[in-house]
Amino acid sequence: MEEYSSKNIINIGKGVLISLLFTIIFLIIFSTLLTYTNISEKLITPVIIVITAISIFIGSTIGNLKMNKNGLINGGAIGGIYLISIYVISSIISQNFALNMQSLIMIIIGIICGMFGGIIGVNSRK
Repeated sequence: MEEYSSKNIINIGKGVLISLLFTIIFLIIFSTLLTYTNISEKLITPVIIVITAISIFIGSTIGNLKMNKNGLINGGAIGGIYLISIYVISSIISQNFALNMQSLIMIIIGIICGMFGGIIGVNSRK
């Protein structure tokens, strides 16, 4: 049982790191597009939510590829830990940081996308 726990924790950590890496890549691409095109700044919030959801989905799927079960729980954990990490970093960097309705929506979407990614990751094993 203990061997399963350490494997589980390692795969969750891997999923969170992969999610953060994809977020950074997608945000760099989006910020470059914002800088060099006429994309409206009204799109920033929805695009960030979509980037977060896609990143968590990818990280959760990859993090659960080697798991045999509990994709739903592991994926939700990846989404939750990812978002906690982002909010802790944001609160350290920004003194005006506060949780609001957008944050609540992002948390819900992130955990749900993590769950879906976890299910797909566990079930895509051959």
